[in-house]
Amino acid sequence: MNKKMSGRKKNELSGISHLGNKTTSYETDYDPTLLESFVNKNSGQDQWITFICTEFTSLCPITSQPDYAKIFINYIADKKMVESKSLKLYLFSFRNHGDFHEDCIQKICNDIQKLIQPKYLEVIGEFTPRGGISIFPFSSCHNGGIKYKNIYIQRMAQYSPGKYTLQLGRPY
Repeated sequence: MNKKMSGRKKNELSGISHLGNKTTSYETDYDPTLLESFVNKNSGQDQWITFICTEFTSLCPITSQPDYAKIFINYIADKKMVESKSLKLYLFSFRNHGDFHEDCIQKICNDIQKLIQPKYLEVIGEFTPRGGISIFPFSSCHNGGIKYKNIYIQRMAQYSPGKYTLQLGRPY
Protein backbone atom coordinates (compact mmCIF):
# COMPACT_ATOMS: atom_id res chain seq x y z
CA MET A 1 0.00 0.00 0.00
CA ASN A 2 1.43 3.41 -0.91
CA LYS A 3 1.95 6.18 1.67
CA LYS A 4 -0.88 8.33 0.33
CA MET A 5 -3.39 5.46 0.53
CA SER A 6 -2.10 4.41 3.95
CA GLY A 7 -2.52 7.94 5.35
CA ARG A 8 -6.03 8.24 3.95
CA LYS A 9 -7.13 4.95 5.50
CA LYS A 10 -5.60 5.94 8.83
CA ASN A 11 -7.57 9.22 8.85
CA GLU A 12 -10.83 7.51 7.88
CA LEU A 13 -10.48 5.01 10.71
CA SER A 14 -9.19 7.33 13.42
CA GLY A 15 -10.97 6.68 16.69
CA ILE A 16 -11.73 3.05 15.87
CA SER A 17 -9.82 0.91 18.33
CA HIS A 18 -11.37 -2.57 17.95
CA LEU A 19 -10.99 -3.09 14.21
CA GLY A 20 -7.67 -4.66 13.29
CA ASN A 21 -6.67 -5.65 16.83
CA LYS A 22 -5.00 -9.04 16.91
CA THR A 23 -6.52 -9.74 20.33
CA THR A 24 -10.13 -9.11 21.19
CA SER A 25 -11.44 -8.73 24.72
CA TYR A 26 -15.07 -9.76 25.12
CA GLU A 27 -16.77 -7.78 27.86
CA THR A 28 -19.56 -9.67 29.59
CA ASP A 29 -21.17 -6.68 31.32
CA TYR A 30 -23.24 -4.15 29.40
CA ASP A 31 -20.92 -1.43 28.10
CA PRO A 32 -22.14 1.21 25.62
CA THR A 33 -18.61 2.67 25.36
CA LEU A 34 -17.67 -0.33 23.19
CA LEU A 35 -19.64 1.16 20.29
CA GLU A 36 -17.56 3.01 17.72
CA SER A 37 -18.36 4.95 14.58
CA PHE A 38 -16.69 6.19 11.44
CA VAL A 39 -17.41 9.01 9.01
CA ASN A 40 -20.07 8.33 6.38
CA LYS A 41 -18.45 9.32 3.07
CA ASN A 42 -21.91 9.34 1.41
CA SER A 43 -23.88 11.39 3.92
CA GLY A 44 -25.65 13.34 1.16
CA GLN A 45 -27.37 10.16 -0.02
CA ASP A 46 -29.87 7.91 1.71
CA GLN A 47 -29.15 4.23 2.07
CA TRP A 48 -30.49 1.57 4.39
CA ILE A 49 -27.92 -0.23 6.49
CA THR A 50 -28.96 -3.45 8.20
CA PHE A 51 -27.14 -5.44 10.83
CA ILE A 52 -28.42 -8.86 11.89
CA CYS A 53 -27.15 -10.45 15.08
CA THR A 54 -28.38 -14.05 15.20
CA GLU A 55 -26.84 -14.89 18.59
CA PHE A 56 -27.89 -12.14 21.00
CA THR A 57 -27.98 -13.21 24.64
CA SER A 58 -29.06 -11.40 27.78
CA LEU A 59 -30.39 -12.49 31.16
CA CYS A 60 -33.86 -12.35 32.63
CA PRO A 61 -33.65 -9.74 35.42
CA ILE A 62 -35.90 -11.87 37.66
CA THR A 63 -34.76 -15.48 37.13
CA SER A 64 -31.27 -14.86 35.66
CA GLN A 65 -32.11 -17.43 32.96
CA PRO A 66 -30.59 -16.70 29.54
CA ASP A 67 -32.72 -15.11 26.85
CA TYR A 68 -31.83 -15.52 23.17
CA ALA A 69 -32.76 -13.36 20.23
CA LYS A 70 -32.08 -12.23 16.70
CA ILE A 71 -31.48 -8.49 16.70
CA PHE A 72 -32.14 -6.46 13.56
CA ILE A 73 -30.74 -2.94 13.35
CA ASN A 74 -31.93 -0.93 10.35
CA TYR A 75 -30.83 2.64 9.86
CA ILE A 76 -30.31 5.49 7.42
CA ALA A 77 -26.99 7.09 8.32
CA ASP A 78 -26.28 10.78 8.44
CA LYS A 79 -22.69 11.88 9.13
CA LYS A 80 -21.54 8.75 11.00
CA MET A 81 -21.93 5.00 10.65
CA VAL A 82 -21.63 2.15 13.15
CA GLU A 83 -18.41 0.14 12.99
CA SER A 84 -19.48 -3.53 12.84
CA LYS A 85 -16.84 -5.14 15.07
CA SER A 86 -17.56 -2.65 17.84
CA LEU A 87 -21.27 -3.44 17.42
CA LYS A 88 -20.52 -7.16 17.82
CA LEU A 89 -18.56 -6.50 21.02
CA TYR A 90 -21.26 -4.15 22.31
CA LEU A 91 -24.05 -6.68 21.69
CA PHE A 92 -21.93 -9.40 23.34
CA SER A 93 -21.67 -7.17 26.44
CA PHE A 94 -25.36 -7.88 27.13
CA ARG A 95 -24.48 -11.54 27.83
CA ASN A 96 -24.59 -11.17 31.64
CA HIS A 97 -26.86 -8.12 31.65
CA GLY A 98 -30.21 -8.58 33.34
CA ASP A 99 -32.96 -6.65 31.62
CA PHE A 100 -36.35 -7.30 30.09
CA HIS A 101 -36.45 -7.84 26.31
CA GLU A 102 -38.13 -4.51 25.68
CA ASP A 103 -35.52 -2.67 27.76
CA CYS A 104 -32.60 -4.32 25.93
CA ILE A 105 -34.01 -3.23 22.55
CA GLN A 106 -34.70 0.31 23.76
CA LYS A 107 -31.19 0.54 25.25
CA ILE A 108 -29.63 -0.58 21.96
CA CYS A 109 -31.70 1.97 20.04
CA ASN A 110 -30.78 4.77 22.47
CA ASP A 111 -27.07 3.92 22.46
CA ILE A 112 -26.80 3.80 18.66
CA GLN A 113 -28.83 6.99 18.31
CA LYS A 114 -26.51 8.74 20.77
CA LEU A 115 -23.41 7.45 18.95
CA ILE A 116 -24.24 8.26 15.32
CA GLN A 117 -27.39 10.42 15.32
CA PRO A 118 -28.82 8.73 12.21
CA LYS A 119 -31.53 10.13 10.00
CA TYR A 120 -33.66 7.12 10.94
CA LEU A 121 -33.06 4.09 13.15
CA GLU A 122 -35.02 1.04 14.20
CA VAL A 123 -34.04 -1.90 16.38
CA ILE A 124 -36.08 -5.09 16.43
CA GLY A 125 -35.68 -8.08 18.70
CA GLU A 126 -37.06 -11.50 17.89
CA PHE A 127 -36.66 -13.34 21.18
CA THR A 128 -37.05 -17.12 21.31
CA PRO A 129 -40.05 -18.36 23.26
CA ARG A 130 -39.78 -18.93 26.97
CA GLY A 131 -42.80 -20.18 28.85
CA GLY A 132 -44.55 -20.49 25.50
CA ILE A 133 -44.41 -16.77 24.71
CA SER A 134 -42.28 -15.01 22.09
CA ILE A 135 -41.60 -11.31 22.47
CA PHE A 136 -40.69 -9.12 19.47
CA PRO A 137 -39.98 -5.57 20.70
CA PHE A 138 -39.54 -2.73 18.19
CA SER A 139 -37.92 0.62 18.93
CA SER A 140 -37.31 3.46 16.53
CA CYS A 141 -36.28 7.11 16.28
CA HIS A 142 -35.62 9.80 13.65
CA ASN A 143 -33.73 13.07 13.33
CA GLY A 144 -36.82 15.28 13.02
CA GLY A 145 -36.61 15.74 9.24
CA ILE A 146 -40.05 15.43 7.65
CA LYS A 147 -38.99 12.58 5.34
CA TYR A 148 -37.61 10.52 8.24
CA LYS A 149 -40.49 11.41 10.54
CA ASN A 150 -42.85 10.06 7.86
CA ILE A 151 -40.83 6.80 7.66
CA TYR A 152 -41.07 6.57 11.45
CA ILE A 153 -44.83 7.14 11.47
CA GLN A 154 -45.44 4.67 8.63
CA ARG A 155 -43.25 1.90 10.03
CA MET A 156 -44.61 2.27 13.56
CA ALA A 157 -48.19 2.16 12.25
CA GLN A 158 -47.55 -0.87 10.04
CA TYR A 159 -45.23 -2.84 12.32
CA SER A 160 -45.92 -6.51 12.91
CA PRO A 161 -43.53 -9.34 13.81
CA GLY A 162 -41.42 -10.28 10.80
CA LYS A 163 -42.44 -7.28 8.69
CA TYR A 164 -39.05 -5.50 8.78
CA THR A 165 -36.85 -8.53 9.43
CA LEU A 166 -36.50 -11.90 7.71
CA GLN A 167 -39.02 -14.66 7.37
CA LEU A 168 -39.43 -16.16 10.81
CA GLY A 169 -38.32 -19.62 9.67
CA ARG A 170 -35.03 -18.41 8.15
CA PRO A 171 -31.92 -18.49 10.35
CA TYR A 172 -30.19 -15.66 8.39
